[in-house]
Amino acid sequence: MLLVAACAVALSLLGAVRAPRWWLASLLVGSFAALIAGAWVLGAGVAWEWRSAFRIAGEPLHLRLDGVSALFLVAVAVVGGAGAAYSREYWGDRAHPVSAGAGRWWWSALQFCMGLLLLCSNGLHFLMAWEAFAISGYFLITLDRQKTEVRSAGWLYLAASHAGTLGLFAFFALLAARTGTWDLGPVRDQAGLAPLFWLALVGFGVKAGMFPLHIWLPSAHANAPSHVSAILSGVAIKMGIYGIVRFSGWLPSSAGTGWVVALLGVVSAVLGVAFALGQHDIKRLLAYHSVENIGIILIGVGFAMVASVHGHPAWGPLALAGGLLHVWNHALFKSLLFFGAGSVVHAVGTREMSLLGGLWRRMPWTASLFALGAVAISGLPPLNGFVSEWLIYLGLFDAVNQPGAAVWAAIPAIVLLAMTGALALACFVKVCGVVFLGAPRAQSAKGAHECGLWMRGSMVVLAAGCVAIGLVPVVFWRATHSAVAAWQGAWGGDPAPESLATLGLIHLTLAASAVAGAVWLWRRARRGGCVRGPTWDCGYAAPTARMQYTAGSFAGIITEWFAWILQPRRHAHRPEGVFPRHAFFEEHTPETVLERVIEPVGRGVMLVSGLARRLQHGSVQAYVLYLIVGLAAVAAMALAWCG
Repeated sequence: MLLVAACAVALSLLGAVRAPRWWLASLLVGSFAALIAGAWVLGAGVAWEWRSAFRIAGEPLHLRLDGVSALFLVAVAVVGGAGAAYSREYWGDRAHPVSAGAGRWWWSALQFCMGLLLLCSNGLHFLMAWEAFAISGYFLITLDRQKTEVRSAGWLYLAASHAGTLGLFAFFALLAARTGTWDLGPVRDQAGLAPLFWLALVGFGVKAGMFPLHIWLPSAHANAPSHVSAILSGVAIKMGIYGIVRFSGWLPSSAGTGWVVALLGVVSAVLGVAFALGQHDIKRLLAYHSVENIGIILIGVGFAMVASVHGHPAWGPLALAGGLLHVWNHALFKSLLFFGAGSVVHAVGTREMSLLGGLWRRMPWTASLFALGAVAISGLPPLNGFVSEWLIYLGLFDAVNQPGAAVWAAIPAIVLLAMTGALALACFVKVCGVVFLGAPRAQSAKGAHECGLWMRGSMVVLAAGCVAIGLVPVVFWRATHSAVAAWQGAWGGDPAPESLATLGLIHLTLAASAVAGAVWLWRRARRGGCVRGPTWDCGYAAPTARMQYTAGSFAGIITEWFAWILQPRRHAHRPEGVFPRHAFFEEHTPETVLERVIEPVGRGVMLVSGLARRLQHGSVQAYVLYLIVGLAAVAAMALAWCG
């Protein structure tokens, strides 16, 4: 199956430019084959391994597919295949004759490199696949490179990716030097390797987009084509999570690493949703929810690391299973949401939520599927987001019942995770209300139209995955349990928690009740039992679209709570006189970490670089003077040290 997948995706590279139908067919075949291979490994609970007789860069090719890598491979296959089908209509040759072919080529390259990355069990080859994967992502982000903001987003992504890659170069080089081989595998019994995890955390954390290493993520996801945003958010950033999960399981753990990962998870979850609330751009808002959900995954992984070190296997597997299942869930509902946002942009031509409104009547499929994704990402029953967060909650509640320091960390984590869910719900109430309900705020929104079958079908597939995991979570326990067993062999014998089956029955009951209620309302409306009328308009005789809540005003009170980190910029002209002619209020949330921290540091570096450049003026006498001054300084330091 893996050979079929690799050959099909490689074949799609050949037909990417000239033969879009053959490209899509071969890529879907490859994605399906990879899905089958990953599902077989997860279902059977076995690992597949292969070593080649030939060498690449002096090292034999070593591939391995176990429970951890198979779980991520399934996400790559599902989102990659759905995104390819979506792009046939969204980024077709007729609308984008220059970039459509290149987009298909780089899409195949990205999916192939991510699959290879998950299989590589050699540090040198892992780095090669990692760099090729990063470059493929850059060319996909900058498909519409005629726009200045797209080029800026691409360069920021590339700079951040290479900064993380430097950390990974150091990590793999030191690991190879300490172990004597580039081969990767469990090295828990070798002392002195635990500090290397900090390098891995930084290198993989940049790609994962955890706070505060997320600086590239909002602009890249917002400015990339929507199907590219979906695969970046749903799958590409999970390669960073894969690295953290993989090497936290293979390396010896110190007492503090799990606490740091859990803390970074809590911070990313809370601040990610806080920044999302302050956004007016629908795709930038979704990008910050990627930071939030990466935080939720890291909470599960971090507490699993704590449980592993301190010998608490009772709640560790639950926390890790919840975090790993959330990898799948986030891939499904976040890709669905980006597809829905892409459908809106495709129909209206703007990402600004305050220029939209009233799209539910014009785009019922998009609005309904987006609403389903919003329910899932908010962690509400009966969909998949609730299931993975429920498993994390079970692990944290079990940690509270155990003696030790974990109690004092689990309690605030439970509270903050619940607060994150509440804020996410408020955020998506804002999005659905402003974008799909009410009256159109601009002329472009009045002429919106529903997307076609390719885009709609891709969204339906992802929505079906959200519903399936939510309604029958026990069926998917085997997959996550295989990944947990591959991460920590001692945790391989735990059965599915009884509450998971009960949760599935409750979800089935809720779903059946919701469907029955919807059918009853539809039949009543068909018979004329429902009377339509305008909403309450506060007494206005002729209300206008400008009297509706905007994206900023809807969440204004909540964003005030986080003004200390959001640092919003406000521009206002207050109304004056009895009949004011002119008044406006505008609020913009900047990229605080990038604009307030990274950019000042960058300007300082450039200033020092400019001053140092002045010393290089080509005078041999000056260079001799620099040597003499340097030697004198070294001699003075040596004398001071010896004295």
